Amino acid sequence: MTRLINRQPERTGRWLLALLPFVVLLLLYLIQSEARLQINPNDKLLPSLPTILDAIKRMAFEPSRRTGELLLWNDTLTSVRLLLMGVGISALTALVVGLANGAIPLIRAPLSPLVTALSLVPPMAILPILFITFGLGDLAKVMLIVIGITPILIRDLQLKTLSLPEEQLIKAQTLGGSSWQIILRVMLPQVLPRLFEAVRLTLGSAWLFLIAAEAIAATDGLGYRIFLVRRYLDMSIILPYVVWITLLAFVMDWLLKVTARRAFPWYFGRNGEAQG
Repeated sequence: MTRLINRQPERTGRWLLALLPFVVLLLLYLIQSEARLQINPNDKLLPSLPTILDAIKRMAFEPSRRTGELLLWNDTLTSVRLLLMGVGISALTALVVGLANGAIPLIRAPLSPLVTALSLVPPMAILPILFITFGLGDLAKVMLIVIGITPILIRDLQLKTLSLPEEQLIKAQTLGGSSWQIILRVMLPQVLPRLFEAVRLTLGSAWLFLIAAEAIAATDGLGYRIFLVRRYLDMSIILPYVVWITLLAFVMDWLLKVTARRAFPWYFGRNGEAQG
């Protein structure tokens, strides 16, 4: 008899099981919404599906009377641009510093404690400092993302570099490899796949920092729009925006996953295809 821990769902079954929780959540929402609206037709906490669809139509397909823009798409472009800038800068910085920390003890000795300390600082606590230093524009929002996720990425890549088999490094030195050759040709190729995984794990935090910054000081963006309409308790806009942000994050995560698997098939084949 096949043990439960060894049973794997088929491809179709896996898709159905993945969709099941979302279908259940949608049904629960519709039931609760109908119940609340029967008691109070003006209830705003759980708007009906037609009300939500009408709000999506207004935000995504009807130009704003004030600016003439399609607000959902304009907000999306603004937020995604800032997020990609912040995550891109963080990933590049983490790759350089994390690899150096893991490979060179003389660099690790002074930098590792500093990175550890920075990773423990709550990024939201220094948000006022960032606004004072960099102003209320896009730079402060990008810097919040960078400060928020870069130390975590650095520590992750440093640990990955330190965990590389010592036998590989000894063999490379025996074959006459210099420090730079070993770093670039032995360590870097093995650390790059981990960078993709680490970025995937920090995407949620990056979105959190961006939404928080936009909520405090912005004139457009997904976070700005959510906190703007909350004054009117307009859940018919807030809920679609939250779902849209989640979908964007999911697509980004999926793109990183696919790119990493295609670029480094040897790594994921070795570490198992079942990784998320």
